Amino acid sequence: MSVLIAVTALPCGLLIGLLLGALGGGGSVLAVPALVYLLGQSPHEATAGALVVVTAGAVTGLVCHARAGRVRWAAGTAFGALGTTGSYLGTRWSAALDPTVLMAAFAGLMLVVAAMLLLRGRGARRGAGGAASRLHTRPSHTAPTRTRPARVAATASAVGLLTGFFGVGGGFVVVPALTLVLGLEMPVAIGTSLLVILINSLTALGTRAGTGTLDWPLLAGFAACAAVGSNLGNRLTAHLRPQALTTAFAGLVTVLAVAMAAVALPHLWAP
Repeated sequence: MSVLIAVTALPCGLLIGLLLGALGGGGSVLAVPALVYLLGQSPHEATAGALVVVTAGAVTGLVCHARAGRVRWAAGTAFGALGTTGSYLGTRWSAALDPTVLMAAFAGLMLVVAAMLLLRGRGARRGAGGAASRLHTRPSHTAPTRTRPARVAATASAVGLLTGFFGVGGGFVVVPALTLVLGLEMPVAIGTSLLVILINSLTALGTRAGTGTLDWPLLAGFAACAAVGSNLGNRLTAHLRPQALTTAFAGLVTVLAVAMAAVALPHLWAP
């Protein structure tokens, strides 16, 4: 790994890990464009290599959240196990797809990620406003969240499919799913999502084993920085406004998605 590549890779890995630790997902979506456009990887190599980075960041973030008691091991393991079939199928489909089509689809995914992050931030602001208003009103009984097995299984499978197909953790889907479907509070959902991401990423990596070569020195440095960034992101959650961070990150993802689409779409339409 050359010095120039190292200088490029290390800050990217640090940023991805920081976002993964702070937001519980979303940061990994930057790994594929970074590996393709900054580090010269092919789309298929990048989606496989991104899984290594995501796994390293998820492990570090998971340890930090577990120490703080923000991981529900049984729920996360069950959710992750339900997504392993989707992760396997997504990996197989991704390997058979044309690289240009894969990058165009990834640009579409990034727009979805940006939209979901903005919706999550808006929901958090509304929740904070509702909590403040309830301080001045009479408490009322709140019905417990009902867990629907079919809905949980479908959501988990979709997350696994995204992980296998695009090489992303899928935390931008897992965190809302854990709050809405399983009724977990946001900090616990963020910590538990990293367990789900880890299970799905390991499944996808196992499926890709032996299907191609990876630049392990490059990925090792990238993953190490992601691990450090994840630890920092976890610590920064107590000092940063999550809504502001989410909004800024959604804007960055949108700009990258438009740029990727501008590169990929003309090749799709070319004769």
